[in-house]
Amino acid sequence: MSYTITVNGRKREVDAEADTPLLWVLRDELGLTGTKYGCGVAQCGACTVHLEDVAVRACAIAIEAVGEGRIVTIEGLDDPVGETVREAWRALEVPQCGYCQSGQIMAATVLLRELVDPSDTDIDAAMSGNVCRCCTYQRIRAAIHVAAASLAHKP
Repeated sequence: MSYTITVNGRKREVDAEADTPLLWVLRDELGLTGTKYGCGVAQCGACTVHLEDVAVRACAIAIEAVGEGRIVTIEGLDDPVGETVREAWRALEVPQCGYCQSGQIMAATVLLRELVDPSDTDIDAAMSGNVCRCCTYQRIRAAIHVAAASLAHKP
């Protein structure tokens, strides 16, 4: 079947079976490989993207379920919150192997759009579905605090 989806602000036509996970459409059909495959069962967060500004697991959403929803991947995360999160990630050298980090950044961006000054408890709850096998959780939390402080000082 043919589907028209909006990814990173562009309408894209894709041919896929109705039950094809969004992750495979993004990676295999559209070449957007920043979204990673981790577990395939929505438990690790490596495939986190935004669907209508909500952090979702692309491995667990069928292309037919996307409908008219707007999808943003790590490649299209270019708003001020996303850029500030990326800056904090770089400043604190958060990634170790880096494999999970696009999913971590996507989840952190949604958190900071919803809460301007998240507590450690807020961060832990929001990020709990994102696994980092290198265990950079302390740096991730610190980077979210740095990004929140930076965003608080921007007009």
